[in-house]
Amino acid sequence: MVADLQAHRWRAELAVEEIPSPQRIAPYAVAIAADVSLREHDLGSGRLVILHDPAGVESWQGQFRAVAYAKGEVDPEMVTDTMLAEVGWSWLVEALEANGADYIAPSGNVACTWSRSFGGMEEQPARAEVEIRASWTPRLSPTGEGVTAHLNAFAELLANTCGIPPLPEGVVMMTPLRQRRQDR
Repeated sequence: MVADLQAHRWRAELAVEEIPSPQRIAPYAVAIAADVSLREHDLGSGRLVILHDPAGVESWQGQFRAVAYAKGEVDPEMVTDTMLAEVGWSWLVEALEANGADYIAPSGNVACTWSRSFGGMEEQPARAEVEIRASWTPRLSPTGEGVTAHLNAFAELLANTCGIPPLPEGVVMMTPLRQRRQDR
């Protein structure tokens, strides 16, 4: 599984690196961090941890658990929409399903925030962000085969969180959507 993760071909907008994984949650774990950027515009970030306990964990309902975090800027008008949290959660579920990732027991939360700066920071623009924290039990072989679908789903979740639409392999966006709106 670790070899599949290290050899994974990520979307062009993601800069991914392996990071230290938590040591006390499961006997085995691997973790990555990803920054999302497009044409030198930072759009968001995320992390994915895959935990493995060969004995299984009752609350996981299996031997593996994927734990994901995705954060991205959204248009300020979006954060006032009471459905944004549901939409954010649907990005996860749809990404898992669209990539053929077999899973059970999803859980998590979606936070939508808006902030405005004052005083010495007053000239900074208002920010609106969506943050998704989720976990699910990937149904993998005992050696971790099948993880690629979950990695692709994580990449799609990050892209959706940052406003990057799904694109066929080999196609890239010319200009980030949010940057285009800001330039108007």
